[in-house]
Amino acid sequence: MVHTMEVFGVIEENAHFFIDDETRHGFLIDPGAQADELLKVISDSGWTIEKILLTHGHFDHIGAVNEIQCALKIPVCMSKGGDYYAKDPAINCSAFVGEPIVLDDVTCLEDSAEISLTANPDFSVKLLPAKGHTLDGAIYYSSRAGVAFVGDTIFCGSYGRTDLPGGSYRDLMTTIRDVVFALPDETVLYTGHGSQTTVAAEKALY
Repeated sequence: MVHTMEVFGVIEENAHFFIDDETRHGFLIDPGAQADELLKVISDSGWTIEKILLTHGHFDHIGAVNEIQCALKIPVCMSKGGDYYAKDPAINCSAFVGEPIVLDDVTCLEDSAEISLTANPDFSVKLLPAKGHTLDGAIYYSSRAGVAFVGDTIFCGSYGRTDLPGGSYRDLMTTIRDVVFALPDETVLYTGHGSQTTVAAEKALY
């Protein structure tokens, strides 16, 4: 089950819950703001979040991490290169919106890492490297569920900006072509902003 919650900090961002219906354990992806509201959803729903997964280190995707990690005592996972963003408010751009963010306790995972629930090891996502919007971009893909959490790599009818630290238009186009469009056409893409889409719908635009 995927549950998306729009959170509002400086800008709107999508936080996603990916929950195993059988165990009610799962992952929280990109908690960008409103930690209290996200924690209330978790509590009210009876979910156990085992890990926070970050698609990249920009401020609008990490703003609620420290508070939620402190409350739940759980790991925070990023792609390799994530420290570059996690530990520098200038690089993660939080310094420019008046609320500097530093993440001190993150685990940087290798490309193609499989991230499984302790409560149900069959419930997992695979980390696919997704450079372009940032250096540390990651897509979390579940072939079993047919979903991918793509952050700001691609949106419904658009794609992420490349003019911030570590951004590269060439790398982003390569990621979209070789990673996103290599997924099955029916894969649902859960984006960092705006509405969900599918691989087939986005392929039709290129």
